[in-house]
Amino acid sequence: MNPSCGNRFEDFFADNAYVLLKNCLYNYLLRRRAVRKCLQSKMGELILEVGSGLSPMTEVSERIIYSELSFAALQTLKRRQGLGYFVVADATHLPFKTGSFSQVICSEVLEHLPEDRPALREIASAMKPGGSLILTFPHRRSYFAGDDRFVKHFRRYELAEMKKNLDDAGLETVEIQKVLGPLEKITMMTFIALIPFFERFRKGKRDCEGKEGAMSSRFVSLCFLCLNRLYSAPVWLDARLAPRCLTSVLLIRAFRRN
Repeated sequence: MNPSCGNRFEDFFADNAYVLLKNCLYNYLLRRRAVRKCLQSKMGELILEVGSGLSPMTEVSERIIYSELSFAALQTLKRRQGLGYFVVADATHLPFKTGSFSQVICSEVLEHLPEDRPALREIASAMKPGGSLILTFPHRRSYFAGDDRFVKHFRRYELAEMKKNLDDAGLETVEIQKVLGPLEKITMMTFIALIPFFERFRKGKRDCEGKEGAMSSRFVSLCFLCLNRLYSAPVWLDARLAPRCLTSVLLIRAFRRN
């Protein structure tokens, strides 16, 4: 994969407002909550997060290695939180010794890679025997739509397909969790469809600068944060009640076979 070539979000990586709003999104908050609940507390051991981007799943800690292809994203992440280790690396060519980590996180990464299986093999290689991988991914091929194309997904996965990919890489699936349901998919499709409207509205407001404009931006950011936190509740409930076959995002915990 070419480093950040043609990345439509690269220009926003240094924008604090963009980062703040991105990290307030209801789907990110729910995904992060699910991942953190699966993490095991192992004092002194390093945790690898593959493809952390601007929005890592882990708590801020000096025990985390953030691996990300975009240098700009890691620069912003390091400036914002400081603690941890920051490594620019392609997920298909991880620069770590075999058997280095007892825990690895890979959340919403594989679907962005032209070739996903080499990344799984690299992740498995970096894990200790018996080490665990926490993986989240977009579920159901039939859900692939404009919102997937907008964020540059190459694919969505069926559960059986992902389990086979993990098995081929030497990883055994031991737990499957529903993270997001059909309501999240409907919401994102609607949001992407409305983006042209938001763009026209923003262009019409560009003349509102200065103190009044800054106050308005802070108010909008606060409303955005509150609305996303409130909306996360029905989305979480929807994921719990929906059958797994309709889930839009799944979490798998897998162990590396000895």
